[in-house]
Amino acid sequence: MNLKPGLHPRNKHKNGYNFDVLTKHNKNLASFVTKNNHGTLTIDFSDPKAVKELNSTLLEVHYGVKKWIFPDENLCPPIPGRVDYMHYISDLLSDSNCTEKITILDIGTGASCIYPLLGVKEYDWDFVATDIELDSLDTAQDIISDNNLDAKILLRQQFNEANILKGIIEKGDSFSAVVCNPPFYKSEQEAKGANARKSRNLGNSAVRNFAGNNNELWYPGGEKAFLHNYLYQSSLYKDTSVWFTSLVSKKETIESLQKSGEKLKVKTMKIIPMHQGNKITRIVAWQF
Repeated sequence: MNLKPGLHPRNKHKNGYNFDVLTKHNKNLASFVTKNNHGTLTIDFSDPKAVKELNSTLLEVHYGVKKWIFPDENLCPPIPGRVDYMHYISDLLSDSNCTEKITILDIGTGASCIYPLLGVKEYDWDFVATDIELDSLDTAQDIISDNNLDAKILLRQQFNEANILKGIIEKGDSFSAVVCNPPFYKSEQEAKGANARKSRNLGNSAVRNFAGNNNELWYPGGEKAFLHNYLYQSSLYKDTSVWFTSLVSKKETIESLQKSGEKLKVKTMKIIPMHQGNKITRIVAWQF
C-alpha cells in the first residue's frame, strides 16, 4: 500500500492504492506492479505506460468510468490529485451556500477530460469544458460519449490562444465555479529541461511520466502570465461565476495575483493549500 498523506478527507485514495483489488480488476496492471525495498506493492512511476494503466484502473474501479482512451502524447493526470481539487471546490461552494444546480466551467480540459469526469461521478455536477486543441476536444467527446455523459458535459473550443474566458463565456451563462490547471512552463525548451532534471533525479532515462502536448505544458510567460491573463479576463465576466479558481504551483505567484486582484477590485481571494505526499500545491479562488 502506498500511503498518500495529506489528501482531502473525502478522497478515496487517502490511504493509498490497494493493488490486490486493482490488479484483480485489471490484469494488464499486474504486469507493472512490483514490490519495493520495503516489501510494498507499487509501480514504477517514471514509466508512462504503468502510470496510465494505474490511473485508468482507478477511474474504472472507484468512479465507474469504463472507457478512458486518449493518445499517449497527451497528459495522463494522476487521479488522487485531480479529485482532490474537486473535493476542495465542493467545500468552497458549500461554504458559500452554493449547493443547488452546480455547473462548473473547466478551462483547458485536455484530451482526458478529467475534471468533468470526476466532478460528475463524485458530485453529479454539470460541466462546460473548453480547450484550444480540436484533437483534444474530439478525444474528450469520445470519452464523454463512451461513458454516456453527453447530458452532463458540454465541450466548447477556444479559437484564440490569447484568450481564456473571452470567446468561451456566452450570453446567459451562469457558473458556480471556474476550474483550471494552467500550463506550467514558459516554453518547450523549459519543459524539456525540467524533464531531463527529473530523469536524472530518478536515476534513469525515463521520459516525463505524464506526457503532454504543447498547450497542456507551456504558455508564453508560463504559469504566472497565464494566471494574470485569466484574472484580468475574469474581471470582464465577474457576474458569470460565483467563484473563479485555479491551481497554482509556484508560491511566489500568489502574492502578485493578490496585488493584481486588489487593483481589479476582487472582493474575496482565498488560498487553499493541497497536500499530496511531500508535494504542496495551492488553489487560488477569487470572486467579485
